[in-house]
Amino acid sequence: MSTDEMIEAPPAPAHPHPHPPVRPRILPRLAGRAPAPPPTGTALHTISAVTAVLLALVAVGSVVHEPVLIPPLAASAAIVHSVPSSPLAQPRSVIAGHLLCAGVGYAVLAALGSAPWAAALAAGVGLAVMTVARTPHSPACATAVVIVLHHPAPATFVPLLAGAVVVVVLAGWAASYARRGAPRYPAYWW
Repeated sequence: MSTDEMIEAPPAPAHPHPHPPVRPRILPRLAGRAPAPPPTGTALHTISAVTAVLLALVAVGSVVHEPVLIPPLAASAAIVHSVPSSPLAQPRSVIAGHLLCAGVGYAVLAALGSAPWAAALAAGVGLAVMTVARTPHSPACATAVVIVLHHPAPATFVPLLAGAVVVVVLAGWAASYARRGAPRYPAYWW
């Protein structure tokens, strides 16, 4: 075979579609391992339960004239009601996680003042403290951030935070018994 013949090899046949079909065995890999979405009734129950507990926190805040609903508590309610069997959702993690991170937030605020970099440091230290205490709850890191950036008075904020996380946990417990067949919450109390 000459060099000219090797260079002038016929082009590969064109595929009728611009992209070749995906092999069936690849599709499960692309889909991931996420579970199927919950039934509509379960989703509506979760939405209404989370909304009810958040509105209750707003009502308490209106009565005491203090903000009780802070973003980390909304995230905590979502975790408790959406994935009640997760270690992040258990009462030990929800309650102790927020209180430990509040302590970290106030310590960082006292030592370094209110600055975005100090808030980031408080979140990281809060995560480390929760990990050592075996109370993982990611929304609690945001509690440390809120404290450093907004410096609420500890005498009012900490009791309201403690009460609010107890309300979130009790609402999760009540909601798990309100719907037949729902997973029971909590998997363990402490």
